[in-house]
Amino acid sequence: MERQFKTFSIVAAGAIFIGLPVLFYTMGDVPRRSAFKEALSVLTILAFMLMLGQFYLARSNVTLLALFKPQVIQRVHKYIAYTAIGFFLLHPFLIVLPRYFEAGVKPIDALITLLTTFDNLGVVLGLIAWGLMLVLGATAMFRMRMIKRFSIKYRNWRYFHGALTVGFVGVALWHSIELGRHTDMTLSALMIALAAAGVALLLRLYRDAIPLCTLKSVPTLKGAK
Repeated sequence: MERQFKTFSIVAAGAIFIGLPVLFYTMGDVPRRSAFKEALSVLTILAFMLMLGQFYLARSNVTLLALFKPQVIQRVHKYIAYTAIGFFLLHPFLIVLPRYFEAGVKPIDALITLLTTFDNLGVVLGLIAWGLMLVLGATAMFRMRMIKRFSIKYRNWRYFHGALTVGFVGVALWHSIELGRHTDMTLSALMIALAAAGVALLLRLYRDAIPLCTLKSVPTLKGAK
């Protein structure tokens, strides 16, 4: 029975975070471009969906913890997160990459224009999200060094990591809706719903943990009953 639940959870996750986005992409009423550009669009959508999936590979998802060992969940969380972050670090370059195969503006000129366009809300949001993601990836990769160097409790680092993740996802989601070519109403609604549910799980975990920490630090008055 436990094995069936594990299989069901994996299939359900694949259907929600991969199957539905691909389905909505194919059903979207958007003029198609070259196969290379469309492939980059699909990869970008899936990479972002996998980033949203990180909310559900955390300690806040008690259902998943009941099915899989924490070490396994953490390993999958790291692999997916680092892969998605690596892809998005290349995102600005992948946007202009197809211009190598087209006539017109040179890729480097297009990239410079992209990175210096501050009068476009979608572009500015993308630059902010890219910066937040860079900090998120670096602090996650070097978390043990940071904890030792600044004498930070691991629990407090988790709070920082969670807050930074929420900030990044919020800005990146806004950016994708503002500029995304394939993020129509249906796909946007799916992203917002998954992000909201994931943030709710995280906030519930922190809400349950913070009062316990606070109570432990309250001194007991002598003579109190």
